[in-house]
Amino acid sequence: MNELSPAKRILLVFNSATGQPGRVGDVMHRYGYTFDIRRPGEGDVLPLDLGGYHLVVVFGGPMSANEDDLGNVSAIMDWLPKVVASDVMYLGICLGAQMMARHLGASVAPHPDGLTEIGYYPVQATEAGRDLFPDNMMVYHWHSEGFGLPEGAELMATGPTFPHQAYHIDGRIWGIQFHPEVDDESHERWLSHGADKTNRPNGQGPDEQRAGRAKYDADFGAWFERFAAKVLVGGRVCSDIGR
Repeated sequence: MNELSPAKRILLVFNSATGQPGRVGDVMHRYGYTFDIRRPGEGDVLPLDLGGYHLVVVFGGPMSANEDDLGNVSAIMDWLPKVVASDVMYLGICLGAQMMARHLGASVAPHPDGLTEIGYYPVQATEAGRDLFPDNMMVYHWHSEGFGLPEGAELMATGPTFPHQAYHIDGRIWGIQFHPEVDDESHERWLSHGADKTNRPNGQGPDEQRAGRAKYDADFGAWFERFAAKVLVGGRVCSDIGR
């Protein structure tokens, strides 16, 4: 694993006008990080000098990583070479993972049978991922496309519908297909704005999703706490260690 930057800022890049850091922000804030939020689809410029950041997080969105005609997609795709060339940590969540995979030469495409993952679905650790992922856990998804595995990447988690669920390159660049940022508030907001999309093939309706949240979210949140501590934070001490 590469030595992490001592910088205390995290760059949060959103692909929507209303996206929020949610649980990811809550966890990283407790480690003392401050946030620089950019929304390139709303005209925000992405920084070319990444030396002052510890971590870049690119979140999901309703668009495809292949839609180069969209301003946010083209801006992020044009900017990712700067991220790869830097020493900054990178976490891509759903669309953010797909964008990085595409930049690194992998394909991003719908499921061959038109299936989606919208709701809570299982992922399993690969042999390489056993220190970070349990043998089986339920995570929150909202996507209709998946990513191929970039050259040089190590697959850390897999799933029965979309086999590529988490990857890393050199311990610095990470991509995950699911959404650890989704907390109660953001989940209800997503359901309010997108309930009509949940009836896609293999999707889960709002009531099934709420039942899944009640059953699985605590363990999913605890997993992200461990992942953040081990992968994203390194030796920084949490300010709320007794929580």
